[in-house]
Amino acid sequence: MARKAAYRKKRQNKMGMLLVTTVVLMMLLVVTVKSAELREKREVYMAKEAELMEQIEAEEARAEEIEEYEKYTQTKKYVEEIAKEKLGLVYKGEIIFKDEN
Repeated sequence: MARKAAYRKKRQNKMGMLLVTTVVLMMLLVVTVKSAELREKREVYMAKEAELMEQIEAEEARAEEIEEYEKYTQTKKYVEEIAKEKLGLVYKGEIIFKDEN
């Protein structure tokens, strides 16, 4: 009987090891698949980040241009240009030549 008990115990140990090995392999497979998915997501997010950084730089440059234009609109030269172009005003004694086209 001691022999049967030892054989049964040995068989149970083999089954237990097989079960544990199977579970570990399954977990390894799941972790591998999920890590690949996470790498793909990371690449997508990095591409989005780069695109958004470019947009930010473009908007900052645009804001700078607007700021410079705002300063320009407050100058006397700008006022003179608008007065000549839009309103047709001229300085006293100034002569304007226009094409006949």
